[in-house]
Amino acid sequence: MALFLVWHDEDSAISPELGLDRFELRPGLILVDSELALSALYHRIKWALPPGSPLLVAPLAAAPKLKRMAGGALKWLRARQGAGRLWIGQDQQPGSG
Repeated sequence: MALFLVWHDEDSAISPELGLDRFELRPGLILVDSELALSALYHRIKWALPPGSPLLVAPLAAAPKLKRMAGGALKWLRARQGAGRLWIGQDQQPGSG
């Protein structure tokens, strides 16, 4: 599994029917834990949004540091780390800053 950061126009919702393991950090900004390759994930989301919608999909090498994001974000990340599905760098312990 890989962790991705996804940004899209907050006026265009991504349907839960896509079956993505995701967490909405803020409107239009989500984390996705997926087995899909970058291109496949990008196109799955792109086709679910209205034509012409802005979209950014970027793989993350480690869990991001978070501040003032939606409640439960750290718990969501820790659940993936605990399942051995997410690498967190030695200097990036969840909740350490």
